[in-house]
Amino acid sequence: MKDNSTGSMSWALGAWLGALLLLGCGQTSPSGTGEQESLGAPLRASQARARIAAGGYYSLAVRSDGTVWAAGENASGQLGNGTTTGGSVPVQVQGLNGAETVAAGNSHSLAVRNDGTVWAWGSNSSGQLGDGSTSNRTAPLQVQGLNGMEAVAAGYSHSLALSADGTVWAWGSNSSGQLGDGSTSNRSAPVQVQGLTEVVAVAAGSSHSLAVRNDGTVWAWGSNSSGQLGDGSTSNRSAPVQVQGLTEVVAVAAGSSHSLAVRNDGTVWAWGSNFASQLGTGTASSHSAPVQVQGLSGAVTVAAGYSHSLALRADGTVWAWGNNGYGELGDGSKSTRAAPVQVQGLSGAVAVAAGTFYSQAVSCDGSVWGWGSNVNGQLGDGTPSKRAVPAQVQGLNGVVVALAAGSYHSLAVRQDNTVWAWGNNASGQLGDGTTSNRATPVQVQGLSGVVAVAAGGSHSLALRNDGTVWSWGSNSSTQLGDGTTGYRATPAQVQGLSGVVAVAAGSHHSLAVRDDGTVWAWGSNYDGQVDGYASGNSPPVQVPMLSGVVAVAAGGSHSLAVRNDGTVWGWGSHYYGQLGVGGPFSLPYMPVKVWTVSDVVAVAAGGTHSMALSSNGTLWVWGYNYYGQVGDGTDGYMSTRYEPVQVQGPVGVVAVSAGDSHTLVAGSDSSPWAWGQNNYGQLGDATTDTLATPMQVQGVSGVTAVAAGYSHSLALRSNGTLWAWGSNSDGQLGSGSPLHATTAVRTLLY
Repeated sequence: MKDNSTGSMSWALGAWLGALLLLGCGQTSPSGTGEQESLGAPLRASQARARIAAGGYYSLAVRSDGTVWAAGENASGQLGNGTTTGGSVPVQVQGLNGAETVAAGNSHSLAVRNDGTVWAWGSNSSGQLGDGSTSNRTAPLQVQGLNGMEAVAAGYSHSLALSADGTVWAWGSNSSGQLGDGSTSNRSAPVQVQGLTEVVAVAAGSSHSLAVRNDGTVWAWGSNSSGQLGDGSTSNRSAPVQVQGLTEVVAVAAGSSHSLAVRNDGTVWAWGSNFASQLGTGTASSHSAPVQVQGLSGAVTVAAGYSHSLALRADGTVWAWGNNGYGELGDGSKSTRAAPVQVQGLSGAVAVAAGTFYSQAVSCDGSVWGWGSNVNGQLGDGTPSKRAVPAQVQGLNGVVVALAAGSYHSLAVRQDNTVWAWGNNASGQLGDGTTSNRATPVQVQGLSGVVAVAAGGSHSLALRNDGTVWSWGSNSSTQLGDGTTGYRATPAQVQGLSGVVAVAAGSHHSLAVRDDGTVWAWGSNYDGQVDGYASGNSPPVQVPMLSGVVAVAAGGSHSLAVRNDGTVWGWGSHYYGQLGVGGPFSLPYMPVKVWTVSDVVAVAAGGTHSMALSSNGTLWVWGYNYYGQVGDGTDGYMSTRYEPVQVQGPVGVVAVSAGDSHTLVAGSDSSPWAWGQNNYGQLGDATTDTLATPMQVQGVSGVTAVAAGYSHSLALRSNGTLWAWGSNSDGQLGSGSPLHATTAVRTLLY
């Protein structure tokens, strides 16, 4: 970093922003006092990479692995996924890795890779992609002749790039001189901005451009009809002019026709159009020279939308002012604000971005949040609903290793072996110490080292790596196995069990397999689903006549087990043929061998139907079939199957799960398939039509595990992300939205 020529700046902004991550997460300031230091010399682009960008009606984010993800409008290919189809769930930009920073224009996108090259995609009507053409691109291509770049900025239809040598390069629309090359001619390949050196930061407005030099001065060029160049005039400039009266500037932002700057003392200054009070001066009067934003101190960076402004303070809070018709100020209202107000419910922020009528922020934990207009799904929360307070973009990082779906709640194990839960919590089944429903994941209290989970009707089980089992939630039928009948809102250890290797949870009963191949059960025993007796059991009792068991499944009122010889055994209710031994007729409550299936490696039990997966990938289903959940092409009262039938469709099934009345599997091609009841979209085929034969779930691939709840479904992808569809009555999709989903949406677990 070059020294500041004023000699008065005592702190490098790079060091300050390096500490900002800690400040936002509840640590003290670098001085240890909690007070802001002088911010010092302007930050070189290499020290402040923009991980998020807000375009006209779409958004971009860079993940920690260097991939870029996008959501929202895509008519010009600005999402970069090879299509022109938009969406409210983030999609990965094709063929781009090693990305370090991104920028978004009205409908074109830019990224800088770690090798210093610049890549562009989307609209190219004015040559803003810099590939020598004016053809739109739906996937990234390299900008011509640029290497050693550190940062990019995107205007409405022009682009800027900052080189490591302090020069600035521009291309695209130039009708107002926004390329700064002394002309008003469009350029489809980069040209150098005239007379600018030692630049450390750039910003692009609709048709104007800004640059901060290493001496803390700000320079501007392009459209000036509202005074957005800050030179005291309203004349356009085709070459850079100095903004009046500003020194020691450390950050700038450019809106549609207004500009913002942060000085090293933490004050914010604004100039240009003010029709929506976006200058934050308490009035609606425009200014052609900088004026100070009212009542704001401790700022470290700013962002400017079409007619609103954002500032990030060193304490991790975000402040906003200007137009608020879409909730873009995030204060829970739609009232225009002429002075800054704090964005609600957001702390620990480390970056901000402003789109046309919406806003975004990155938290110190890596999560991305959005608020304001969402008509094109640009907030990335899986809905088209506008947000007057921040909502989390559907998880862009983090890894899930196991999952389970209960009747109306969901569980997941993260890579750090903690358990997270969401959905209905009336009986404490989320384990967070409350009985409040949760539409986004919360951590289960006091559990670590978890390797597997199971979710019942309204209770939950966890298996720890020490072989102990823990339970919480409803206990009306002693299904928690803790010797009581009272519900638990936090986990307690199941009595008398050790050396456990697998667990399963039914509607009101629980199962466990020990490392000696025995099966233990507890909870409701009305139909003999525990051990054949008519009363419940707590603590666990051993299931008789079973040995060499390697897997279990628990249904509504029946239980299944797979032995190490590949046979399947069932006990409990057989009213609908769910034990697969012919009928209908009464059975003794002891385990019986399921007919015709062999070489089985996995089983699943639904409300009243059962499944078995053979080692060769063939799938067998039996039991109640009113909704077509057996999957043999029939449905209705007369189609119950008392013996197993083979299901056709999915190839090489590798994972199975059964909901109350729907069935879910993953094929060897990593695609999920579903059939049966679909009244809430739990089949994920974009309809609510019941299906009696398997249909592929839309919008999700690379699936390694599935879980079916009462009327919702979960799928775990190979990249550790978790997806859900179906009923969301109690927040069991974990999407943060009250809406049911007929196609897969990403949960907010990160």
